[in-house]
Amino acid sequence: MISVTVTTTGAGHVVVVHLPQTAGSAETAAEDKGPSPIAPEVKELAWGAGAFVLLFVLMRLVFFPKLKKGMDARYGKIRGDHETAEATRAAAKAEVAEYEVALGAVKAEARQRVDAARQTLEAERTAALADANSRIAARRAEVMAEAETARAAASEHIEAAVADVSSRVAELATGRRPDPVRVNEVVSSLLAGSPQ
Repeated sequence: MISVTVTTTGAGHVVVVHLPQTAGSAETAAEDKGPSPIAPEVKELAWGAGAFVLLFVLMRLVFFPKLKKGMDARYGKIRGDHETAEATRAAAKAEVAEYEVALGAVKAEARQRVDAARQTLEAERTAALADANSRIAARRAEVMAEAETARAAASEHIEAAVADVSSRVAELATGRRPDPVRVNEVVSSLLAGSPQ
């Protein structure tokens, strides 16, 4: 007889159950040990193979094409982005080249305008200098003429004063008045630098 002990925790009692044992059951228990833990059963192999085939078919016909399509779309987008970037880069280089050409043209035009302005200013400066020099020369000539006139007038006054003083000195020294014509000749020759 097989006895099984069952313990219940809620009531704290131990219950013992006795099962009758038959004579043939000992032999079947010895022969029937249950499924092998290493060797799978045929139905497990069939279910595993069926699941694998189903997964393979789904992967091949449904999932892989979608994955490939997504990868191709992504590759195409990346390639398109690269081509767009190259086109944008080429357009930017072309715009930079156009800008540099335009900048060179503007610089050349600015240089020409500056040179023209410099030549105009140089011509105006030369004309103004020539005009100023001519005015200065005319004024110098006027001043020189005035100075010469003043010198001549002063020279006549000086000559007359020297002749008068000389006549008075000669009169005081000799007691008689010298000839005024002769005194003027001597004074003129002495002031001119040629003694007589």
